[in-house]
Amino acid sequence: MVDTNKTITVVSAHSADFVWRAGGAIALYHDLGYRVRVLCLSYGERGESARLWKDGKTLEEIKQSRRAEAQHAAEILGAEVRFFDAGDYPLEVTKDLQDALVQEFREYRPELILTHSLTDPYNADHPRTTELVMECRILAQAHGYPSDLPVIGAPPVYLFEPHQPEQCNFQVDVLLDITPVFERKRQAMECMEAQEHLWEYYTDVAKRRGVQAGRNAGSSIKYGEAYQRIYPYVGKVFA
Repeated sequence: MVDTNKTITVVSAHSADFVWRAGGAIALYHDLGYRVRVLCLSYGERGESARLWKDGKTLEEIKQSRRAEAQHAAEILGAEVRFFDAGDYPLEVTKDLQDALVQEFREYRPELILTHSLTDPYNADHPRTTELVMECRILAQAHGYPSDLPVIGAPPVYLFEPHQPEQCNFQVDVLLDITPVFERKRQAMECMEAQEHLWEYYTDVAKRRGVQAGRNAGSSIKYGEAYQRIYPYVGKVFA
């Protein structure tokens, strides 16, 4: 039975993406009392586990390892994680996967959705995931879509920062201050042992975005995360 807490949903193409790119947001929203649902479409077993392949691991061993890493990271951040095992490199979008996301959105009714950038010339799985998320959000709003669950409203969609933002047409609309939870994000990153080379990279990104956030806020901010908003903000005052 779904509880009455508000929910945010993070859709991650691979098992580590949500940690590098949205770990701070996940921890912040958990601490605000939200239920955080992380949807991992794949384990990143083929394209993002080179170290394990070089160590001679089998495909199933790699999946198990990446699942355990992601599960541990999610627990540190305060999130629930659901694994779809849809495969990666390439990530194949099937009707079953599409329907699973629609039903997920309708059941948990997220206040907002976080996912990948619209463009990524270095990793086709990422924009493919975003396209799937955007379509499933639309389908979850459609009264005629077959489901025993009611339609959703219009949750805003935020895109988290890709690995090489300049090449991905990523435009920063939101800078989130993650200073209070950064140490937890760092602990979660260190769970991803198959990609240890990214620990310092994403620590540096957080520092850089923190400096930019502080400059825009007129205050001192040590660590930040960057997001791009898809739909316009609607309100009676500017935010």
